[in-house]
Amino acid sequence: MRGWWMLGALAAMAACSSDDQTDPGPGVPPEVPATLSSTSLDGAIALAWSDNPYESDPGNFQNYRIYGTSYNLDQNLCGTTWQLEGTTVSPEFIVGALTNGVSRCFTVTAVSVDGFESDRSPRRSDTPRPDSRNIVLYAAPFQAAGSGFRFWDDLNGDHSVQDGELGLVRSANDPVIDFFVDRVGVGDLYLTPVGPNTGVEYYDDNNPVEDLTSIDFAADRTYRNSSILAIPGYGYVFEMDGGDGFKRYGAVRLSHVGHDFLIMDWAYQTDPGNPELLVRGTR
Repeated sequence: MRGWWMLGALAAMAACSSDDQTDPGPGVPPEVPATLSSTSLDGAIALAWSDNPYESDPGNFQNYRIYGTSYNLDQNLCGTTWQLEGTTVSPEFIVGALTNGVSRCFTVTAVSVDGFESDRSPRRSDTPRPDSRNIVLYAAPFQAAGSGFRFWDDLNGDHSVQDGELGLVRSANDPVIDFFVDRVGVGDLYLTPVGPNTGVEYYDDNNPVEDLTSIDFAADRTYRNSSILAIPGYGYVFEMDGGDGFKRYGAVRLSHVGHDFLIMDWAYQTDPGNPELLVRGTR
């Protein structure tokens, strides 16, 4: 509805307008941002939206307002208490100082030079998660130590994720790793899941991904428990059993694959059962 979240006297004026789209007065609100997409980051969410409010009438456009609230993943519902996250003149914004594994819901409006605010954009839910770049893993036949990887290990048994429990490089002989790097003879390197409840699949079977942030959320599919070929530039999604009835998901992108080692970026969703890893499309 027009005049949503106005301040002071403008709030009262805007409140007179509702979903019937009646004119709130002499001012004209900009168009509603048509789309909203998000990228999960470490302790933050990057938002991007269509710039149609500015493009349709640059002389009437002043800025965008970004709002956030809580999000219930199980019920797929946004909260009702919205707060202003910030303003910007660009069709993008990073909401920072967020807690990894805690979902949030966002929406965006456009404000005119007269202070009139548009309706809300489509809502977007997202969940920040930890990640890291340029991790070296050796091929186990070359060096077992440093060839295994565990996304998260609850070292203190408190069922809560701490930074020191994430992204652990270990030996291929460690029975509780999620996967290790293997090599067949003098040939290719492979990512090999460990344990019957850990699986892996390519994010895209046929194409590399430009960056770790290009990987989508974990698809509802059957993940292989066998080794998968390590290909530079490709993305991989891991599904793991959290031991509490909820799955856990991690993402990997390989930036380099050599003869004795590879270099990878990784991300892990700390929210139990949440398949959301990185970029999600508009809706």
